[in-house]
Amino acid sequence: MGRSFFFLRQELAAARFTVLPQRMICFENPMSSAPLTSLDFRRALGQFVTGVTVVTVESTPERVHGMTANSFTSVSLEPPLISVCVAERAHLLPLLKERRVFGVNVLKEDQQHLSEFFALADQPRKDEANMNIKFVWTPQNIPLMNNVLCQISCRLHATHVAGDHTIVVGEVFSATLYPGKPLLFFRGDYTRLS
Repeated sequence: MGRSFFFLRQELAAARFTVLPQRMICFENPMSSAPLTSLDFRRALGQFVTGVTVVTVESTPERVHGMTANSFTSVSLEPPLISVCVAERAHLLPLLKERRVFGVNVLKEDQQHLSEFFALADQPRKDEANMNIKFVWTPQNIPLMNNVLCQISCRLHATHVAGDHTIVVGEVFSATLYPGKPLLFFRGDYTRLS
């Protein structure tokens, strides 16, 4: 997601949704040859509630680059595999391919500011310090964020180019859970469990 996550949020937030008693908006017109627009597609997918994660990888020694991602899912239990979709132009993608290990950090409901920071292509060290973002490092040299809902450490298992994104499949080394509630994303905006 990277940079596109922030812009998608702005675009969807600006869009107006009309709620009808029986159904919302229908984008399909069987009598029309007009294709589904990218905005219509984004609106449709915005109906699916997701959690918010930050994918982290070492960029230079003891330095971390992260990317906000809500396109994260489990793939397999045996072996334990996850996937995350990364834009082809994201700064994170070449780092993942080079380092071959990465972390996935599931954000808590009060961590929207972290999601917004890691949605930026450039992540100034000064801003990172001002937000008191701290990392722990695994024995495999994977940076994981402190004070999140869940930390998952992964080894790169496979990559698959799909349109303008690459599906990154990771084999899970470990997962650590912490108390709290998740930050959610729905219809182009952040929300919480009620």
